Amino acid sequence: MTEGKQVELLSGADMVVRALADEGVEYIYGYPGGALLHVYDAIFRQDKITHVLVRHEQAAAHMADGYARASGKPGVALVTSGPGATNTITGIATAYMDSIPMVVLSGQVPSDFIGTDMFQETDMVGISRPIVKHSFLVKRAEDIPEVLRKAFYIAQTGRPGPVVVDLPKDITDINKKFPYEYPNKVKIRSYNPPVKGHSGQIRKAVDLLLKARRPIIYAGGGVIMGQGSEALTELAHLSGAPVTNTLMGLGSFPGTDKQFVGMLGMHGSYTANLAMHHSDLVLAIGARFDDRVTNSTSKFCPTAKIVHVDIDPASIAKTVPVDIPIVGPVDSVLKEMITSVKQAGDIQDQTAMESWWKQINEWRSGRGGGLFPYDPGDGVIIKPQQVIQTLYEVTKNDDAYITTDVGQHQMFTAQYYPFDKPNRWISSGGLGTMGFGFPAAMGVKMNYPDATVACVTGEGSIQMNIQELSTCKQYDLGVKLINVNNRALGMVRQWQDMQYDSRYSHSYMESLPDFKKLVESYGHVGMSVTELKDLRPAMEEAFALKDRLVFLDVSVDSSEHVYPMQIKDGAMRDMWLSKTERT
Repeated sequence: MTEGKQVELLSGADMVVRALADEGVEYIYGYPGGALLHVYDAIFRQDKITHVLVRHEQAAAHMADGYARASGKPGVALVTSGPGATNTITGIATAYMDSIPMVVLSGQVPSDFIGTDMFQETDMVGISRPIVKHSFLVKRAEDIPEVLRKAFYIAQTGRPGPVVVDLPKDITDINKKFPYEYPNKVKIRSYNPPVKGHSGQIRKAVDLLLKARRPIIYAGGGVIMGQGSEALTELAHLSGAPVTNTLMGLGSFPGTDKQFVGMLGMHGSYTANLAMHHSDLVLAIGARFDDRVTNSTSKFCPTAKIVHVDIDPASIAKTVPVDIPIVGPVDSVLKEMITSVKQAGDIQDQTAMESWWKQINEWRSGRGGGLFPYDPGDGVIIKPQQVIQTLYEVTKNDDAYITTDVGQHQMFTAQYYPFDKPNRWISSGGLGTMGFGFPAAMGVKMNYPDATVACVTGEGSIQMNIQELSTCKQYDLGVKLINVNNRALGMVRQWQDMQYDSRYSHSYMESLPDFKKLVESYGHVGMSVTELKDLRPAMEEAFALKDRLVFLDVSVDSSEHVYPMQIKDGAMRDMWLSKTERT
């Protein structure tokens, strides 16, 4: 205890809530139950933290996740034991795969009954172990402040990730009080994330970058989570190298910048994939070389040396061998690289760089850059690409936050909506979680009530958490939902078209609700669009209703595919460009 400071006695439940407030938590997304009633009573007796009552615990996790992706601060979910806790598993896994800081507080049966199969008992620590950065089972009320301080520290330092804190009901008993003091600092002997990169390795990387004839910068979500976007942009402009983003890295470099060649990977741009394949140096920053990027690792960037910068040493050379590994925070490493570039002077081969850009611009003009060409159709039927382009035109001046669910609409949004700022693109990347986009948008809107927040979804994804329309009504969350309705599980159907001779096994939605009427029954605004001429006016009307949730149900061409599409087991340059054309 601090000398001279009066000791405050609090119950375990009050410690939980006070510790969250002392950590700076503003919002908790949750759902009450028996094991957590002491904590919920403590929430009732305070006014510093806003609790949001969701309609399903999965949505609580996704709301916390969306808040974290937009704000950079850990999101917090609060759920009861048993099914309440297990309902968050998908949300925890989503955050884990994308390195999102989150703290999930789960209720648990009383300590003496753990292991007896008591009503609503599950081993939440055991169940979540493969998909968390760390977990705690709190055994004494006195430990709550230190455990929560450690949980938030672990969640947001190093490579961020979710942390589970399991709270047995007896340790939150409101009738038992203990001394409370929230730790100012935390030190965990076995956990020491790096604070800077190796200067020698950084100088080697800069030397390779400046001497390269065909360099490319490959930036992932780690740049955004590591707050390195500004430094990345400066380094790219200093070096003159083209920049490509992973799905999770969109917005880390301005999408409208002339050096941006589009997203790379399975549905990446023609230009980005070819530039990666033909490069002689790949500077990978905050990216993990996942399978949706590399295609066949044995054919990946065959002529390139690879520099890999990442905060997580376990990610470096995990799937692709690298020539220069640099372990450290991306912002710190990038700033040191910028200093080295400035000190090196003008040693670049400008003729080689001009030749490289000439080739890149030829690829751009040949098959499009970020905007891949598509058949606009008859001018009546709406193409999904047109929905996203219209969304961009209507919201591009609003500094909008765009969330998505998972499927074709997600890829079309990544391709056709340029993001010029970090933290504005919010989508489930690693896990590919349908049902993520809507509650994630709610988490963003709760924290930024005056911001334009839109969720691009599909008729499959939206029905997975559509019950949260009720939550939005209770808390006046005026998000905009753009339903790209092709009456099918579009990405599944696309694969069935291309690999299963168009045998559409259970990929068509043969029975769908009248979304307009359904949304209106929850007290919101529903709109339907079936013809292209009505799309822009409807979109403008939807976003003009600033304080209302608007659900725009847009019927689109169900036969449209997402292109380019990498050819399985090929190199990055091997792509389908249409149903019949390939590189």
